[in-house]
Amino acid sequence: MRKTALIVTLLVLTLLALPVWAQRREIRIPDIYGYTTLKCDFHMHTVFSDGLVWPTVRVDEAWREGLDAISITDHIEYQPHKADVPTNHNRPYEIAAGKAAGLGLLLIRGTEITRNTPPGHFNAIFLNDINPLDTKDFFDVLEAAKAQKAFVFWNHPGWKAKPGEKYIADINEQIREKGLIQGVEVVNGRSHYADAHTWALNHNFTLMGNSDIHSPADNDQMQPENHRTMTLVFAREKTVEAIKEALLKGRTAVYFGNTIIGKGDFLEGIFEASIHVQKPYVQSKNAVSVLVTNESDIDFELRRTGKVGPSTITFPAGQSTFVKIPIDKDGKAELAYTVTNLCTAPGKGLSLSTTFYAD
Repeated sequence: MRKTALIVTLLVLTLLALPVWAQRREIRIPDIYGYTTLKCDFHMHTVFSDGLVWPTVRVDEAWREGLDAISITDHIEYQPHKADVPTNHNRPYEIAAGKAAGLGLLLIRGTEITRNTPPGHFNAIFLNDINPLDTKDFFDVLEAAKAQKAFVFWNHPGWKAKPGEKYIADINEQIREKGLIQGVEVVNGRSHYADAHTWALNHNFTLMGNSDIHSPADNDQMQPENHRTMTLVFAREKTVEAIKEALLKGRTAVYFGNTIIGKGDFLEGIFEASIHVQKPYVQSKNAVSVLVTNESDIDFELRRTGKVGPSTITFPAGQSTFVKIPIDKDGKAELAYTVTNLCTAPGKGLSLSTTFYAD
């Protein structure tokens, strides 16, 4: 016993002595429908364009914050540090690859195609070589990405638009009609682009959300309530190939703040896998109390849309909550709620309904 206690003490002291960069926070969002839920950021910058850190720093930050896969997407056309850092489009990936592999972090080769708005900025990922995309004509760039079977998405679509101003231009429709993009970044950092979100849903684009980080990451980004924006990818396994397959099939959701945006079936899967209801405790013949445990990092916020139950319910992340439910003479209740922070469309929460039985 004395030897075991000594080993435990040494392990604890070792963990406490680890530097901050060696401490990883695991993000608690469950796997669903047999897929692995991978936490990904496909939009970030280094000193090789307009970022302020070396590529390996991006790897350390991402690993620390619980990510599974990243893409460093430095601008092709915009390189304000080129007097100090020579132009070499593939170099950020090459520098970061070894560190990423050592930490078990998937690294995807990518870049940002930078044009005035419209058409705007686009990320191309899963590239073999970025250099063929360094060409003047915009459509030639997208065709070069297509030739490499890249996944291309429109970045921060409304970042220059004034409130109420339309920003989906004719050229963006042309890009769509030519099949040159597959995704839309509906959330960039803390900004949600509602019109682009609706456009993406209407045309079945893959929903993306990323940090677009330029500065060094702050420690407070590693908290559930203040994490970096990311794309949740529902992949068959943790591989680059599986991520690409999932993106092409549209199996994603966007996690930002205390909100997840996605298709209804994915959101319902996340909710059902996160919430566990224990056997009801009978309080009276007219009502029962049930203990509900939320094992995710999301504070689920519910608003009643039916006639029975509390008007609002919050299931705090990582906590258990007693909920009192009125029942009829047969011991059942017809429950209908909207999970307001699981968004299937701009301003529309996930609708849930069930028949609850006290037995």
